[in-house]
Amino acid sequence: MNYKETLFFIAKCLTISLEDKNRQEIEKQLKSKTINWEAVVKISTSHYVFPALYCNFKRADFLKYLPADLVDYMKHITDLNRDRNTQILQQAHELNRLLLANNIIPIFLKGTGNLLVGIYEDIAERMVGDIDFIFSKEDYPKAIKVLRDNGYSDVGKYEYHYPASIHYKSLKKENNIAAVEIHKELLVGKYSREFNYNFVEKDSQIIKQISVLSYANKLNLSIMANQINDHGFFYKTMALRNAYDVFLLSKKTNAKEAVNTLDKLSHPLGCFLAACYEIFNKVHSLEYNETTKIAVYLRVFNSQFINREKTKKQHNRLKIFLFLKYRLSILINVILYKNCRVWLIKRLTDKNRYKEKLINIGVKL
Repeated sequence: MNYKETLFFIAKCLTISLEDKNRQEIEKQLKSKTINWEAVVKISTSHYVFPALYCNFKRADFLKYLPADLVDYMKHITDLNRDRNTQILQQAHELNRLLLANNIIPIFLKGTGNLLVGIYEDIAERMVGDIDFIFSKEDYPKAIKVLRDNGYSDVGKYEYHYPASIHYKSLKKENNIAAVEIHKELLVGKYSREFNYNFVEKDSQIIKQISVLSYANKLNLSIMANQINDHGFFYKTMALRNAYDVFLLSKKTNAKEAVNTLDKLSHPLGCFLAACYEIFNKVHSLEYNETTKIAVYLRVFNSQFINREKTKKQHNRLKIFLFLKYRLSILINVILYKNCRVWLIKRLTDKNRYKEKLINIGVKL
């Protein structure tokens, strides 16, 4: 199995609990005993869907086709992730109570938000990093103060924080499992004017006193986190963790309608949805509006699997371009905004930061 075959195999496996056609095809493939399990583990782990893969195999009663030692390993990792997510949910509820008690309404985002509304049959399926939530512009500084006053402190070593970031620097409380990210924006760059707190707050839903995005906006944010914030639209790559969320959310809302509720974002959203449709084997709930631009995107998306070395070089060049573009945006912000200039001065005059960099490159001090 080459990279594309393995990636598409994993993607189809993630749908077997809900798609009978894919279930039948995967069972036939498993019975053939031609699966490169080492490649499956490597790719599913890198895409953060390893526990979801196990849960789908288990529900379909397909674990009997897997090597016994692999099943044991998958179960172990999934159990660890379930324990972690149980603690994350407890922490999220505690945070919600704390903020509501201070008249601040958080809207939970991403993986934690999805766990809170129960889009996964088993909470172990989703690998979650931080607890993300967004606030109104008025509540954003209040939320930072409340969390700091209640034991949350900086995860990083530096006191200064880039003020143009979409969220405040990560905070964590002793004996709590997850760091938290307090968002003032959902997206980087120009798209934040279209998809922001004011947009998503209008149709947010409250479930057991916890505010989360509507299912349509959950689906859209799952795409945007990859396409916009992680530059997936430029790289034309697929993030299976995001794609799996989109697949599950497409069972709760009309995906085609959801991505078309926006203007400038509808094209990058539609491109990712089209890629999901391809990689999940043409699942009906992931149907999209076929356009010439999306067809071009899909051709490039599929062509990248043919020559992996060429693709890697292209991505490295693109990485340099995006890095320079980001540095330019910082320079513009420094020129335009005083708080960005203050941040830059603190960063440039921080002796400890320079010492750390020297130590990292092997210089003895």
